[in-house]
Amino acid sequence: MNRTDWAGERVDVNTHSERERERQSASRIHRNLGRFCLLKMAATAATGLQISAARPSISSTSRIFKACAASVGADSKGISWARLASACHISSLQHFQRNFMSSPVKFERVVTRAMSESGENKPASGLPIDLKGKRAFIAGVADDNGYGWAIAKSLAAAGAEILVGTWVPALNIFESSLRRGKFDESRVLPNGSLMEITKVYPLDAVFDNPEDVPEDIKANKRYAGSSKWTVQEVAESVKQDFGSIDILVHSLANGPEVTKPLLETSRKGYLAAISASSGSSISLTYIASERIIPGYGGGMSSAKAALESDTKVLAFEAGRKHKIRVNTISAGPLRSRAAKAIGFIDMMIDYSLENAPLQKELSADEVGNTAAFLVSPLASAITGAVIYVDNGLNAMGVGVDSPIFKDLDIPKNKH
Repeated sequence: MNRTDWAGERVDVNTHSERERERQSASRIHRNLGRFCLLKMAATAATGLQISAARPSISSTSRIFKACAASVGADSKGISWARLASACHISSLQHFQRNFMSSPVKFERVVTRAMSESGENKPASGLPIDLKGKRAFIAGVADDNGYGWAIAKSLAAAGAEILVGTWVPALNIFESSLRRGKFDESRVLPNGSLMEITKVYPLDAVFDNPEDVPEDIKANKRYAGSSKWTVQEVAESVKQDFGSIDILVHSLANGPEVTKPLLETSRKGYLAAISASSGSSISLTYIASERIIPGYGGGMSSAKAALESDTKVLAFEAGRKHKIRVNTISAGPLRSRAAKAIGFIDMMIDYSLENAPLQKELSADEVGNTAAFLVSPLASAITGAVIYVDNGLNAMGVGVDSPIFKDLDIPKNKH
């Protein structure tokens, strides 16, 4: 006995074993689901629409595939997506007509939403990020427009107590701005309250302990009046003040020769970049760790590569010994105070806006929210990962603005 499946292929249900029929059904459904998703992305005009394909558990795969295969068969008038949706538990249907694969086929726009098997009309329960009772130390906060500040704000919004480490030369200005209310507008949390910073610690992560600090730094007037700012001293101060911390965020990047090519970077400048920009529980990296970014020099690209490598090693060691998770966020370009040292940050942002899959300017809050998720129980099985938060720029091979694409009709958002 033969039967025509919904892709128009013939299936001999008598000569194949049950397992073979399931395998064929799975293969066809996956193949046509891919075609369907491509069609949806091309056809829909809804801004920000997300199309998701739920991956069923292994135990339910056979049942779902059988239901889909049994429900959709030969249909001389075209494919009924309503029948497929019903069999595969896809909801929210709106009709539209498309020609697909040069054949008149009846499609209906499908938007999937989160639902439970107990009842698809019930709204999905919320998954709040709750960090109440947790204490976070964010190293690398010196103003209110960088990723460090945004991460601190997201963690505070989730209920965490906030401690920050500020680069010593920027400490006085930062603390003065906090006292005078200069950052009050930026401190506003979603509930209307202001983010509270419990304590600000002077910190220069280039130096592990007091013995590492050279005489010229000790004599530098920008460090005058500050003490106990090496990594070891800050760790001891935090332990003495609070006992322990639950969340450590590494938002530091310091390359004194960042504008120099790597071949022209001194050993001192290279080591400074490496020592200040590697290793932590949640850290920030950049795609220069794996791709060439001309002008991003001074050992910074090497530092970011080391940071990502250390993330994996630390994830194993800290996970096995202390059950600590270690992850890294690879963030896109942002007009922060630190980024201005690169000298061409505006061009990097423009390039990202032109070439990334999502044509929008990246906000610091998007990185902050990702960090809040990664340190929360919702990410309890994620460790050793590099999470890209860059509007998808990391996925691109050749820039869309390349001359080789000048004759192609590539969709662009107006901005």
